Amino acid sequence: MAKPRKVIITSAVTGAIHTPSMSPHLPVTAEEIAEAAIGAAEAGASIVHMHARDPKDGSPSQDPKHFEPILEKIKANTDAVINITTGGSPHMSVEERMRPVIEFQPELASLNMGSMNFGLYPMLDRFQEFEHEWERAGLENSRDLVFKNTFADIQRILEIGNANNTRFEFECYDISHLNNLAHFHGRGLAHGPLFIQSVFGLLGGIGAHPEDLMHMRRTAERLFGDAYQWSILGAGRNQMPLATIGAAMGSHIRVGLEDSLWIGPGQLAASNAQQVERIRTILEALNFEVATPDETREILQLKGRNNVNF
Repeated sequence: MAKPRKVIITSAVTGAIHTPSMSPHLPVTAEEIAEAAIGAAEAGASIVHMHARDPKDGSPSQDPKHFEPILEKIKANTDAVINITTGGSPHMSVEERMRPVIEFQPELASLNMGSMNFGLYPMLDRFQEFEHEWERAGLENSRDLVFKNTFADIQRILEIGNANNTRFEFECYDISHLNNLAHFHGRGLAHGPLFIQSVFGLLGGIGAHPEDLMHMRRTAERLFGDAYQWSILGAGRNQMPLATIGAAMGSHIRVGLEDSLWIGPGQLAASNAQQVERIRTILEALNFEVATPDETREILQLKGRNNVNF
């Protein structure tokens, strides 16, 4: 009898897309972010994906001093894989976005695989009251925003990660991003097993219809064969439906308040842990097993929690 498939759950704890005024449950301070990550790990997430915020106003920050207390507390209280962003915010320079990965040399880091329009301004139709002016301005300015990830940017990030044996969560928002990844894989700069995070439902990237998911899957299969591990990220209300479809097709899963504030129609998620618990229930009902942190390290061939700089 075949063993149940192991599914990796990533929890994206907090990010640059949503702002503190959008949900009282979005973690902002270092203490809140660390506690949210630990709760997600206890619920079954074997990877926690990390952004940091300036505690003064909750704005996205890539200052290593804002990451350090978060990383230290998570590592002291869980053996989950810590995945540090190189995306930061679309409003940041690549040099600014890379600071925490250069400083802390994590097991895993995110890497956006192409430049794209990054439209967050439709959220202004849902949210009108903001505590900080940067929140409204950030959404409004996304009408005329290109999230810059050129071939030179990607190569530089890969070279830094490869030098420290940091592997990547390759965030692919469209089909062209898969082809970009194939280019770097063919050049020997992106190493397998490639951990491909297919992102659906953000304005400027691929849509969130099941046919879009199928198209991403077919393209990845053609380009990478058995050289990759596939994961699904559905933005907003698409989070749970696309995660379920993806899991049934063989994917891993990413959930979290970075990607969606919701747990059901009109119902804000109370925590990252609540979203992890929901998708874990679905996975176990489908007779899959949730991968442990050590199993995740083996699947993705990570360097181990003792080989980081924090």
